[in-house]
Amino acid sequence: MPLIQVTMVEGRTDEQKRALISELSQAAVRALDVPLDRVRIAIYEVSGMDWGIGGVPYADVRGTPSTAAPITGDTSGSEAT
Repeated sequence: MPLIQVTMVEGRTDEQKRALISELSQAAVRALDVPLDRVRIAIYEVSGMDWGIGGVPYADVRGTPSTAAPITGDTSGSEAT
């Protein structure tokens, strides 16, 4: 049973998380030749103060969650956001 764990800064919508779960699950099915119902996905969200980029908290780089724009596909400056 594959378990895929994803850690990301909070702020994605439920729809984005559903899409991520679906796409990762399908990728595991193709790559590992396992049944879809055996694939597990765990998403862990961290606050902007708990994620650092270039030596500073994400919240300082992107603004606090209450003032920052919603997170989109833009990952400039970090491959992990």
